[in-house]
Amino acid sequence: MTKIIGVISIKGGVGKTTAVTNLANVLSNEFDKKVLVVDANFSAPTLALYLGLKEYDFSLHDVLNDKIPVSDAILKHNLGFDVIPSSLVPKKINPYDLKEKLEHLKEYYDIILLDSSPNLNEEILATMVASDELFVVSTPDHPTLKSTINAVNVAQKKKTPITGIILNRVRNKNFEVNLNDIELATSVPVLAVLPEDVKVLEALSRSIPVSNYYPKRDLSIEYKKLGGCIVGNSFKDNRFITKVKDVLKREIPKQEVNRSCMIEAIK
Repeated sequence: MTKIIGVISIKGGVGKTTAVTNLANVLSNEFDKKVLVVDANFSAPTLALYLGLKEYDFSLHDVLNDKIPVSDAILKHNLGFDVIPSSLVPKKINPYDLKEKLEHLKEYYDIILLDSSPNLNEEILATMVASDELFVVSTPDHPTLKSTINAVNVAQKKKTPITGIILNRVRNKNFEVNLNDIELATSVPVLAVLPEDVKVLEALSRSIPVSNYYPKRDLSIEYKKLGGCIVGNSFKDNRFITKVKDVLKREIPKQEVNRSCMIEAIK
């Protein structure tokens, strides 16, 4: 069954759009899924810029204003997934129409990813209403954790299931909020721990997801594991360094356990 997955945060700069573009890449190219990515950040859209899509005739705003059918706003990306951008010049829209406009597209795609607004307003609520499930992107610091807890509470009130937390820009420092404390505070499992990596910025400068530009980086492998988890498949990391680490490690990381539990639940 097709899933509409909203990727949210209530704080800018945590890597939400980066997560969306990389999930689109790995789901399309590692797991052969038909993927549509939608920029549901209506007032400050950046998804098209992240993907190097600088010129297009129509946007999601035109769809929501009933100027065109949704099919006319879909762009084909050269990495194998489709994109619906939003306008850089905001127009008056009713964001609650988003669910209605996307519903029939489930016939054509396996996964529809929504890149939401980071502001707690009607835009992020539109993503919550339109989604079958949500992922919350967070970083391991106390201000962002507070925003993450708020996002979880709002989503629960809207009765949209929260599948997991994507923990981004992790440096493995003692001052960071640890995974167990994040799960305790939110009651949501952490499904991916993405290390801080300057290669993300290098890939972004070329408008390419880092999972495509540097596919063997630890960060990219974690995206592939998360993508597999979403579709109920395990991604096997066959790098030599990983095999050495597997021999030496004393316990399985919590995010690995969480992903295994989700894959079993999907099966």
